[in-house]
Amino acid sequence: MTEFIYGAYILAWPALTLGVLIYICRAVWRDVAEARREQRDLV
Repeated sequence: MTEFIYGAYILAWPALTLGVLIYICRAVWRDVAEARREQRDLV
C-alpha cells in the first residue's frame, strides 16, 4: 500500500509542474498580446 502512495506522489509532481508551467505561459502570452495591442514593449 505504501508503495502505491509513494508512486502516486512521485507521478503527481510532473502533472502539477505541467499545470504551473501552462498557467505561467498563458499569463505571459496574454501580456505579450496586450503589449502588442498597445504598441509598447513587453519589458
